[in-house]
Amino acid sequence: MSTLHTATVVIVPGLRDHVAEHWQTLLAERLPNTRTVEPLHHDKHSLPARVAALDAVVADTTGPVILVAHSAGVMITVAWAQRHNTRNIAGALLATPPDLTVALPAGYPTPEQLRDNGWYPTPRNRLRFPAIVAASTNDPLCRYDRAATLAQHWRARLVDVGPVGHLNPAAGYGYWPAAEDLLRELTHAPQPRPAPVPA
Repeated sequence: MSTLHTATVVIVPGLRDHVAEHWQTLLAERLPNTRTVEPLHHDKHSLPARVAALDAVVADTTGPVILVAHSAGVMITVAWAQRHNTRNIAGALLATPPDLTVALPAGYPTPEQLRDNGWYPTPRNRLRFPAIVAASTNDPLCRYDRAATLAQHWRARLVDVGPVGHLNPAAGYGYWPAAEDLLRELTHAPQPRPAPVPA
């Protein structure tokens, strides 16, 4: 039986509140055993608070865990992974990470807010579990080549998911069937050795 059917899938959203039509929400409804890191009511922009919230869910879960992160949730996941025990993590799908080295579009936190809330520097340590970075070719929050560089640093497999914007309802997603395909791929296929990151 696939790890996907025996593990708990932990959904790690970005900085948004609950969105019923988001692909992560719809994915959680389709899989047999999921938990979601709930939105924060205080310290909403705090990376340490977000990491602590993810750690509380993982610590309260028995058996293997698969992490499914989107947007800032990717940064929360990699920050959590470099500070906590990841022994029970079977893998992670990291969808459309943002590039926090440049100013984000209007409506997102400013560089000053991100700095004051602990988001810098972007973690670059190798992940200790199999991971896929699903990168969009026209993401307004991250150029594809930047996502590729992050995948290299994390030793994650990079997957080009095409021109899907930031993979959110504003970009037309909604149900994203590729998520289940990538999770099956992640839990079945051996991870290839990525090319080394240039010094």
